[in-house]
Amino acid sequence: MEIMAMINKNFWRGKRVLITGHTGFKGSWLSLWLIEMGAKVIGISLDPDSNPNLFDGLKLSENSNLNHNIININNLSKLKMICLEEKPEIIFHLAAQPLVRKSYENPIETWQTNVIGSLNILEAIKNFKQKCIVVMITTDKVYKNKEWEYGYRENDKLGGHDPYSASKASAELAISSWRASFCGKLDYQNSNIFISSARSGNVIAGGDWSKDRIVPDFVNGVFKNNPVDVRNPNSTRPWQHVLEPLSGYLKLAEVMDKESDKICSEFNFGPNLTSNRKVIDLLEEMNKYWPAKLNIQKSKNSFHEANLLNLQIDKAYHLLNWKPKWDFNKTVFKTINWYKSYYDGKTAYDCCISDINEFLDD
Repeated sequence: MEIMAMINKNFWRGKRVLITGHTGFKGSWLSLWLIEMGAKVIGISLDPDSNPNLFDGLKLSENSNLNHNIININNLSKLKMICLEEKPEIIFHLAAQPLVRKSYENPIETWQTNVIGSLNILEAIKNFKQKCIVVMITTDKVYKNKEWEYGYRENDKLGGHDPYSASKASAELAISSWRASFCGKLDYQNSNIFISSARSGNVIAGGDWSKDRIVPDFVNGVFKNNPVDVRNPNSTRPWQHVLEPLSGYLKLAEVMDKESDKICSEFNFGPNLTSNRKVIDLLEEMNKYWPAKLNIQKSKNSFHEANLLNLQIDKAYHLLNWKPKWDFNKTVFKTINWYKSYYDGKTAYDCCISDINEFLDD
């Protein structure tokens, strides 16, 4: 089966692909997808942070096409060792401290991981003698949020109120500086390294059991008959299925391999405008597919988070021929159906493969 017209399955067969954060939610989906396309995946991450979790559910650590390494990206010496041994051709950097609430509780750890940890990846491959394509994943929250209805473009001003958003915006500045300083043909530069960054919206899908996320909170509420604790029910987010930005990351790497000098830059990967919905809309839509008596409450003493946020994706469309496939309703349906199928006895692997195949066929 071909992986959709805009992605070349043959490109990935036999490729050595390093993924940081491979034990996380997005990292597990991406690892599985790449392995299914025949790639040789090298994973660098901390242990999964929840039980259950998708990484263990997929039994990825047992897969012969995944070199599984538990390494903190703040450990530069170990990163260098793995990179020199494995010589990855493509890197997807997903490892991060991803939670706004935790960033308030542990701001220094957040800045250390999201900024210095990201630079450690680039330092580890700084002197590579072979070509290496690098896609650094950040977030849609890197923009200085003006709470306007217009979608943010890649050249809009960066910023961040909370430690998480600010650290990711800082990572974008650091990545851009690194590309300008150390990638190229001057004496102090390396012409083998090509770097882009990817900014995606709020992803949902089956297999997420992470703390402080709305879909896992909903699923837990269904099973335990507890109220869903909602911090900001009227906040608007660009909801998208996890396969949407992952397809964008894959396409970006492919195009960078062919047109590196033209493409290396920042890219937004978000849903269509109709998928910019309030948190309460997401909850009500999920409740249609998995009815439950939920007492939705706004939590007290919430940390600051943006109320209105969405992305413009014209650049990815015009330069990469990428666009989202699933609308808001299908995204929510596929997410809830994953959990229902899983708890009815279907394996995590079968649930994910079913979604990937349908995504490719649409």
